Amino acid sequence: MSKTESKTDKLLTAFKSGRILTAKQIASTYSLKNPHEAVRTLRNAGFAIYGNDAKLSDGSVVTKYRLGQPSRKMVAAAAALFGADVFSR
Repeated sequence: MSKTESKTDKLLTAFKSGRILTAKQIASTYSLKNPHEAVRTLRNAGFAIYGNDAKLSDGSVVTKYRLGQPSRKMVAAAAALFGADVFSR
């Protein structure tokens, strides 16, 4: 990666390495004021960022984000919405 790697690029690198992060962890680790916007940006760039609810030891529920593989249903929905050419280069 280059020296001019953005905060969102660093977040993507973390997701690609298998990290699972909460919004609070994203904000503090990557100095992102709006972690949900960073996740949205990555999703709009075509990355399958999943958000799953998890219960913490204190009983509170948070969303944990991870990079995954799109399901067949997601791929089929994209093809139906945009046409099969969406997967062509």
